[in-house]
Amino acid sequence: MSPLTWAVAAVVIDGSGRLLLCRRSDGARRWALPGGRLRHDESPADAVVRAVRAETGWTVEPVDLVGLYRVIGPRTPAPPAGRCGARPDVLVHVFRAGPAGVEPLSEPAAGCLPRWWPPQELPDVLTPATRAAIADALAGRSGVLRHTASGDALTPSGDGQPAPPGQRASEQADSKR
Repeated sequence: MSPLTWAVAAVVIDGSGRLLLCRRSDGARRWALPGGRLRHDESPADAVVRAVRAETGWTVEPVDLVGLYRVIGPRTPAPPAGRCGARPDVLVHVFRAGPAGVEPLSEPAAGCLPRWWPPQELPDVLTPATRAAIADALAGRSGVLRHTASGDALTPSGDGQPAPPGQRASEQADSKR
């Protein structure tokens, strides 16, 4: 079992329906939801406000929790003594949020290129968790529980079908039994 990192992210939607994404300059250079790690002394809702502002410069107001998204690192053999292991699994609290103003209050963090995207023109190079969280948020879902392996397509818990708005994916699987 790998260590677990707790994180937060936001599907930030402005008044015209555009979504705020951040292109990371490291690794695969994919677009992702803005966010960051959860600190031990803060709530997920406080953390998402802090992390989105630190990363993009935008202050946001969380509306509700879209869901919890577990990203499972690749399964690799244990590293030799003295070497770093595989990346930890990440449990991301994804919130639906709106911008608190009409302009960012500060510059984005180094390594993040923030940009607003219309939903019908999203880039093809989204992380799997980002693609699923955006779909869930735009469909009005909340309480979603999903998991994925790094680099794989994100799949919901349960029978593989997305949950209807307002229903957890795990509840949907239970209702079909």
